[in-house]
Amino acid sequence: MKKRAWGYVLAAAAMIAAITLDMFNPYLVGNIVDKVIINGDFSYLKGALLCLGGITIGRAILGYLKEYGFDLTSSKIIVDLRKDLFDHIQKLSFSFFDKNNTGELMSRIKDDTDNIMHALCFGIMLLLEQSIYFIIASVILFTLNWKLALISLVTMPVIEFVVFRLEKKIGSTYEKISDQRAVLNTTAQQNLTGVRLVKAFGREKYEIQKFLEQNQENYRINVDQVKIMANHNPVIEFLSNVVLVLVISFGGYFVIGGELSLGELVAFSNYIFMLIWPMRMMGWLTNVLAQCLASVKKIDKIFTEESEITNPSNPVKPEVLSGHVEFRNVDFKIGDACILKDVSINAQKGSTIAVMGITGAGKSSLINLIGRYYDCTSGEVCIDGVNVKNMSLDVLRKNVAVVMQDVFLFSDTIEENIKFGLDMKSTDPAFICAAKDSMVDEFVCQMKDGYNTVIGERGIGLSGGQKQRISIARALVRDAKVLILDDSTSALDMETEYHIQKSLNKRRDITRFIIAHRISAVKNADEIVYFDNGSIAEQGTHEELLALEGKYYKTYCAQYSGYDHEFDKEVSNAC
Repeated sequence: MKKRAWGYVLAAAAMIAAITLDMFNPYLVGNIVDKVIINGDFSYLKGALLCLGGITIGRAILGYLKEYGFDLTSSKIIVDLRKDLFDHIQKLSFSFFDKNNTGELMSRIKDDTDNIMHALCFGIMLLLEQSIYFIIASVILFTLNWKLALISLVTMPVIEFVVFRLEKKIGSTYEKISDQRAVLNTTAQQNLTGVRLVKAFGREKYEIQKFLEQNQENYRINVDQVKIMANHNPVIEFLSNVVLVLVISFGGYFVIGGELSLGELVAFSNYIFMLIWPMRMMGWLTNVLAQCLASVKKIDKIFTEESEITNPSNPVKPEVLSGHVEFRNVDFKIGDACILKDVSINAQKGSTIAVMGITGAGKSSLINLIGRYYDCTSGEVCIDGVNVKNMSLDVLRKNVAVVMQDVFLFSDTIEENIKFGLDMKSTDPAFICAAKDSMVDEFVCQMKDGYNTVIGERGIGLSGGQKQRISIARALVRDAKVLILDDSTSALDMETEYHIQKSLNKRRDITRFIIAHRISAVKNADEIVYFDNGSIAEQGTHEELLALEGKYYKTYCAQYSGYDHEFDKEVSNAC
């Protein structure tokens, strides 16, 4: 709001000018009663009517400027807020997203910022406007008749007491509504994203019931809010009307007694509405501001989150990286759970390191340490001898390309998904090379729109293998020095997998980390590391691990049942 202060200043100036004009209306109406109706001075009427017409036109112009100024400024503030919030969320580390779901974050970005905008556009403007009306009208009322002014203000403290009670109760209710809305959004988002799975398992009724329960809970909290408003707003309305009754009763008495003219009473009655309307609007304004404050707390909670992964104060920015990756006695914990224990791996430039092991052995956690998606608890992960914790995140992540286990594709063209923000086109040599090496070109050339084909959400419309190939192409086109393939060929047939491996082997300047469960994907690696319960159980080449006849050997036997070592050597030599 500080950045947009001038917008509010200009809008407030228009508002004050409009209020000033409005203050002449009761005065002129009172004079018309006294001078024209009672005393028959019709010469005054023409001038008074022209003044009232001018005030009306001026109020209309100034009212437009006020509304436009407040709305435009508030809209710009919300644009800035949403941008800052989205930027902040983007900068948070993986661990934040492990604990917060998408539906809740969407609720903060959309619903909560909408609540704040509603307060900025209307709530603050009306609060300021009605406060000015109240103050100026109170001064004028005491000028007209201080006795009647005191009588009219007698119920104001009671009204304020009711308003403060309302604000206290409804504030906590809106926090519950905000939380429940996030849960409702999450339930809807998950079900819409996974609608194909729901239909495949015939679980529509179950999911409908689950959504209905959350919807009913949302309804219940909103009803609680309505009950609070219903208990307080009629009281505010009643006390506001009592003021009008007191003014008419005692004002009439003062007119009869000669302390006040009839015109002054009419003017006083009009001015008193400038007190009554602020009182009546207090309930609504309290409602809007309570929503805003509840949303501000939710958003502020996100802004107070800090990324666990940050750039060092003086980051190392190597001009060129060769891709020599080394794990030195690395331990990694999440909470009290020990994920990796005393891991040491030395991957020379251009080498291929294969990582195997049962599910949950720590394979993905290992490769997540290379790009600093998480930081190791102890030990060091180094690239070209530099600890990744001391390296610039921009430099590090530009030189580490990842094909993740859970393939994510945007609802966009295939070209945009492959280049992923890089300044290139599908006709560029690097793009063509990546598309051919990943065998994306093989199926895209059969599509009517080619690389301009728009794919559905998360790659709907493509097979699992096609999505994996696009994901591999997206990593290759970056020309990074370290390539990580996290179970990235599981959906590919053996022939396609072999072709991609052959293409990757030609890129001798890239250091590769391959996580796989199939022997065929790892057997030609320079070193195979077999993980068990977070530790390295076996380490060596394909032939060396077979000779050990340990865990790797058992996996080999399970996949190549009936083959002997000599046959395997012949296959290896043939490859």
